[in-house]
Order: sequence, then structure tokens, then C-alpha cells
Amino acid sequence: MGGDSEGIERSVEKTFGTLRKLDGVHRETQQPLSLEDIYKQQRMRMVRLAILLVDDISSAEDVVQEAFTGLYRNWSGLRDANAAIAYLRTAVVNGSRSMLRRRKTAREYQPPHQANARSAESLAMLTAEHQAVVDALGKLPRRQREVLVLRYYGNLSEAEIAEATGVSKGTVKSTASRALEALQKHIAS
Repeated sequence: MGGDSEGIERSVEKTFGTLRKLDGVHRETQQPLSLEDIYKQQRMRMVRLAILLVDDISSAEDVVQEAFTGLYRNWSGLRDANAAIAYLRTAVVNGSRSMLRRRKTAREYQPPHQANARSAESLAMLTAEHQAVVDALGKLPRRQREVLVLRYYGNLSEAEIAEATGVSKGTVKSTASRALEALQKHIAS
């Protein structure tokens, strides 16, 4: 990787680090024990993850609600709370994909429109550099956006991203590299 690629990676890390701090996202050492605890501790994190993937608050909330509904239905079959959180994360990623597919289908029948659903508060708290990264993120292909969001916002390892997205660790690594290059081009233009 050249100097410019490293610079964009630092910028992405800085932006998502800022968002994690604002949102209170961090790895937890002690996992919640009940479905209610998981809901209280993870709901807003999952909504924010979905917002970054689908760029629409109401759609993100729908995706997360469906994920928790699925978790509730499958609660008795889960190994432990770690499995529940991984289940939620995967359900949110898959639900976001489905949401984006439905949007694409709907747009084929209607003129496309662009709506920026990020909250005024979150936009006001971001510097111009951070805003440029978030805007460029929205221009990336779905898988590249998912990998970067899960890596830098979700603070997940390559293995966890692979599990959440249903691809191999190698695909995660190469997708992240291509995504950072594409992000750099979008920011530079």
C-alpha cells in the first residue's frame, strides 16, 4: 500500500472511531445474559450499524426490529449471549441487503430519489473530513461498504466480518483493500 492508501485508511479509522465514541460502541468484556439485556445494550448499536448500511433511519429501525424478532424466535437454540450478538449482527447485515434489494426493485418502477437520512446532530458533530468520508462511503458498492462499516465502525475482526457477511476471510481482506482505494478516489474527486 502506498502513502495515500495509508492516509485514507487512517482517515476511515479516525471517522469511524469518532462515530464509535459518539455512539458508545466498544467491545464488551462481559456479555449480557438475557434477551432483555441484549436488547437494552445492543439495540441502538445495531440501529446505527444498519443506518450506515442502508442510509435511512426508518429502514434501519425496521431491519433491527426484524433481527430482534428472529432472535426471539430462535432464542432457545442459541449457545450463549455471544452467539446471540453474532446472530443479530448477521441478521442486520442480511436485512440491510434485503432492504437495499427491495429499494433497487422499487426504483426500477419509479424515478430514483436521493434522501439523506442522517440526523442533523450526527452531521453537526462530524468535521468536514469526517463528512467527506461518510459521503464517499455512500458511493461504494454494497459489499465494500459493509466490510468497511463492520471493520471500522463495528470494530470487528476479519473472521467476525466474514461470519457476518457470509464470505471468506480472504474476500473480506481484499474487499477492504479495494474499498479503501475506491474511497480514496471518491474523496479526491
